[in-house]
Amino acid sequence: MMFNRILVALDHSEGSQQIFEQALDLAKAINAQMLLLHVFSPLGGGYGDTPIYWGTGGYYPILNEEIAKQYAERWAACEHQGLERLRSLTVEAQAVGVTAEFTQTLGDPGRTICATARSWKANLILMGRRGHSGLNEWIIGSVSNYVTHHAPCSVLTVQHVAAETHMATETPVATQTQVKQENQAAAV
Repeated sequence: MMFNRILVALDHSEGSQQIFEQALDLAKAINAQMLLLHVFSPLGGGYGDTPIYWGTGGYYPILNEEIAKQYAERWAACEHQGLERLRSLTVEAQAVGVTAEFTQTLGDPGRTICATARSWKANLILMGRRGHSGLNEWIIGSVSNYVTHHAPCSVLTVQHVAAETHMATETPVATQTQVKQENQAAAV
């Protein structure tokens, strides 16, 4: 099977740029078109805290209205940022000769990715995974796991490399260098 329609599922994480770059490299290599998809989810985090009112009832309606207004403003700003980012990535892909389009929608990420792949007739979904497992995966869920089991086409997952991992491996080197410098200074 030839992959010629790649749906690229992106979120707001740092690893999202890595996913885009890998999808772009693949699309260039096999002359495929791309659909960049971002799914807004109020429970997904990073979009402002979801306002949940516990026990305020009708006692403080002005407070509830103010919280709702602030949340709506943050949500609109995040929506605008997401669209601008998708536009920018689409232009970047088109600049290197890859046919690309984008869409941003509200919904459950796993279900929305699968539904979009089906309606757009994607034959490959490229997405990230953060490596959650066990209890953590059970509590917060795994979008990549859902998509892998429910997608109408092949799925390629890219492992997210966290910035902390890079820093953890760099710290001992810096410490060793400092120790060597201190030893050399003490020897002089």
